[in-house]
Amino acid sequence: MSIFGWANQKIGKFTCIDMALTKFSVAAFTLMIAKLWPPLLSLEWYWYGLLFAILAILPLWNFLRA
Repeated sequence: MSIFGWANQKIGKFTCIDMALTKFSVAAFTLMIAKLWPPLLSLEWYWYGLLFAILAILPLWNFLRA
């Protein structure tokens, strides 16, 4: 089994609370990085929106396709 197969098998056992805690931990880590590297927050708002849209396309596509 590949590492991705193993990871998918483990992630499949997550509860909704596990998923929510994972999302909150990623958000907290992102805020920490932004606090440590202030130029990251100097971009205009539309760059963040564009980045969000680009990164969300594949997961949303896979969700709707299944």
